[in-house]
Amino acid sequence: MLQQAVDFREESDALHALLKTLPEADWSRATQFKGWRINDVVAHLHFGNYAADLSLTDEAGFKAFAADYQGAKQRGIHMLDYTHAWLKGTAGPALLAVWHDYYRAMAERFAAADPRKRVLWFGPDMSVRSSISARLMETWAHGQEVYDVLGRPCVQGDRIRNIVVMGVNTFGWTFSNRGQPVPEQQPYLRLEAPSGEIWEWNAPDAENAIEGSALEFCQVVTQVRNIADTRLRVRGDTATRWMAVAQCFAGPPEDPPAPGSRFMQAVG
Repeated sequence: MLQQAVDFREESDALHALLKTLPEADWSRATQFKGWRINDVVAHLHFGNYAADLSLTDEAGFKAFAADYQGAKQRGIHMLDYTHAWLKGTAGPALLAVWHDYYRAMAERFAAADPRKRVLWFGPDMSVRSSISARLMETWAHGQEVYDVLGRPCVQGDRIRNIVVMGVNTFGWTFSNRGQPVPEQQPYLRLEAPSGEIWEWNAPDAENAIEGSALEFCQVVTQVRNIADTRLRVRGDTATRWMAVAQCFAGPPEDPPAPGSRFMQAVG
């Protein structure tokens, strides 16, 4: 069984447990991420899950689906407008049920798949393991918007190691995606997992290092928080430049949120 598929299901289940307590009116609440509403967040997650699952089970179907979506983008249709039209306006608790039932079945299909199999995507193709890891990352990152707007802390598990790995693996891409030369030496990374375990990457280096909470590292590489809003200890020019623009998700370069613009809101 592919562990990343289990981790994806558990991350989705944690977000579902929060969402199922929401009054229907709260589904229209705007988050701190581009003003997306909670309905938008769950619709976006379901769209991505459907696309990833289609790439695993029906290559021709995925090609047709991706072509239709890309054509809509070229016609100036916004991603969220396309997604809501695709869902035929399904929202609130009904959307929650559709998302929940689909990700549970999808996780089973990924868990049984060959992790090395290549699958298509909107950008470069990837392995099955990378595909479901990306879905876990998206679920976790967009889930933070919901936890933040509702003022509810997210109970973290060591499954966020998958996101740390994505952050580490996209070190070079973060720079090349911006047309910048890739530094020769990756920083030493020493992070404390939610369980208290210590995770380390690269050789110890007193002058080029990042140390602190694995949670906060994940928040920075997914651009859920600005580095200035964390307690990560960053030393050296390379580490500083990386954390200023780190981006573990695909697509054109995105800038992190402004300092102080993303935070857990007070309740009531």
